[in-house]
Amino acid sequence: MCLHKPPCPSSDDADRDAARIVAFHPEQGWSLLCNGVIRFDDTGELLPDGRVIPPNRSARVCAAENARTAHQPLAR
Repeated sequence: MCLHKPPCPSSDDADRDAARIVAFHPEQGWSLLCNGVIRFDDTGELLPDGRVIPPNRSARVCAAENARTAHQPLAR
């Protein structure tokens, strides 16, 4: 149960990812949010009731593209 003011979105809300992180395990690739959602680095999620939200491939592709181009020198 969230004790934040204002409270974090519930796990059933469309903006459930806006909840605060209460446990962060980057070495394992996941974070636990205040609303009980486990969010994975690949953008997939596990909801408290056991439902699985598959990874959002378009978000993962955009993140990979940004990482790939972030260290390229600027063209002159």
